[in-house]
Amino acid sequence: AVVRFNVAEGSTAVGRWHFADGTAGSTVTTAADSATEGTTRYPATLHEAGAGWSSLARRGDGDYSLWLNDTSDSARQTGYAATSVPVVNTEASFTVSAWAYLTDESDFRTVLSEQGSDGSGFLLYYSPGVNSWVFLWNWYTTDDKGNQTRHFASVNADAAGVPLKTWSHVTGVYDHDAHTISLYVNGRLQGDPVSVPTTSDATVSNGALQFGRGSVTPGTFVNYLHGRVDEAAVWQRALTADEVATEDQLLTSDDTTSSVELMASWNPDGASGSTLADSTTGYGRSLSLSGGASLDGTSLVLDGVSGAATTAGPLVDETASFTVSTEVALGGGALADMADGDSAQVLGQRSDDGSAWGLWAHRTGEETTVDDDGNIVTVPEGYWEFGRLVDGTFTSVQSEPMIESGTAVRLTGTYDAPAGSIHLYLGSVESYAGEAHSYPAVVGSGDFAVGKGYADAAWGHYLAGAVTDVRIWAGAMSGPDQIQAATGG
Repeated sequence: AVVRFNVAEGSTAVGRWHFADGTAGSTVTTAADSATEGTTRYPATLHEAGAGWSSLARRGDGDYSLWLNDTSDSARQTGYAATSVPVVNTEASFTVSAWAYLTDESDFRTVLSEQGSDGSGFLLYYSPGVNSWVFLWNWYTTDDKGNQTRHFASVNADAAGVPLKTWSHVTGVYDHDAHTISLYVNGRLQGDPVSVPTTSDATVSNGALQFGRGSVTPGTFVNYLHGRVDEAAVWQRALTADEVATEDQLLTSDDTTSSVELMASWNPDGASGSTLADSTTGYGRSLSLSGGASLDGTSLVLDGVSGAATTAGPLVDETASFTVSTEVALGGGALADMADGDSAQVLGQRSDDGSAWGLWAHRTGEETTVDDDGNIVTVPEGYWEFGRLVDGTFTSVQSEPMIESGTAVRLTGTYDAPAGSIHLYLGSVESYAGEAHSYPAVVGSGDFAVGKGYADAAWGHYLAGAVTDVRIWAGAMSGPDQIQAATGG
C-alpha cells in the first residue's frame, strides 16, 4: 500500500548534503545529511573509483564538493554517490536542487535522480541533444487488463548552452496539487510549468536518491556526471519561486551574506613576462598578454592601441549570479584622447556576436570649468559602466562619481540572477543604491579579455591605463560590507 505524506507548509529540507565531509584524496566515503526536518537522516555513500572530494566548491575557500569522474582514466568513469533508501515520496509534492560543475558535455550528465525498479521517478540532468538542463518526470499507468505503459514529461531550460567548468544551480519541482513540473536554473523559472496528468503519481519511486547518475532502462544506471556536485537538497513539498531564489543565494550560516567561490584571480604584483598566472584559486587559468600590454612588476599596463590580456572563457555561468572586481587607473590623457561617446573596456566576457558583460570607461562629453590658476578650461568627462555594449548603446549601471584620469579606483560589479539586476560599486560605495537596474543575461563564449572589448562582432575599445587586480567570483556579494571585506575596497 502507498502511504501519502502529510507535509506541513513551509517545512524545511528533508535532506541536505554539503559534501564537505572529506578532503581531496581522503578515504572518507560518506556524505552526511545535515537536514533537521523529521527524525530520519539519509547519508550518501560514495561508490567506485570515480567518486571523491574536491577543494573546488561552491561555498568558497575551505569548502569541499563531490568530485565525479573528472579524469581521462578509463577506470574512473562510473563514480557516484547514493543514499540507501528513497528520500522523497514521489507521490507527493517535492523539490530537488543542487549546484553542478560540468567538465564534459559530450553525453547526458545526471545531477540528481530517484527512480524505482520500474524506472518511475525523476531525473535532473544535462542533455547534449538540446544543450541545456532538463527536469524529467516519468510514471506508469495500468489499464483495465493490467498492462502498464510508461510515460514521460519534461521541461527544458529556456536558453541553450551550459558553460563548462562553471557553477550552475539547478532545481526541479513537482507540484502534486497543481499537477505540474517546473525547472529553475540559477534561481529563475524556465518557461511555464508543464502540466502532467493526475495519474502521473500513480507509481511511487522505490529507488534511492542518486547523485551523479540516472537510469534510462529500469535497473541499469548510465549518464554519469563528469565534474562536481555541491550543496544538494530535497524537500517534501513544492518550493515557491521566492524560496528557490533564496536557496540560489546560498546564504552563509548567519543568513546575512551570500556564499561566493573565487573562480579567477590575477595579481600582477611582482610579475613579468607575457603570461599572468592565477596561483590562488585552483581553477588554473592564465592571462596571455598581447600587443601593447606589459607587466611592470606592479601592474598590467595597457597602451590603449593594441594591448590586452586574454584567457579562454567563460569564467562563470553568466546566467548565474556573479561578482567581478578590479583596481584600475585610466591613463592621464586617456579620456582626452577618446571622442565623445567612445568607450574602452577594462575587462569583460565576449559573447558570440558582441559583449556578454564588462566593466567600461565611457567618455560622455566635455565640461567647461576653472582650473587651479583661475583659467577657464575645457576638460573631458565620463563615467564607469558595468554592463553590456551593443550597437553603441549601453545596457548598464553607470557610476555616480565621474572618472578621474590617473587615479586608481576599485570597481566591483555584481549580477543577481534571481532578481535579474546588476549593481556597481566604487570602493564599497554603491552607485545609485536602491535603484533597480534590470539586466537580461547573455551567455558568454570565447575569450575573457582585460584591456579590450568585443562589440559589434569585432575586437576594439582598447583601454589606456593600468590594472592592478582582477578577481571573479561565482555568486553575487550581498552588499558593501561583504565587498569591503573581500576586496579591501
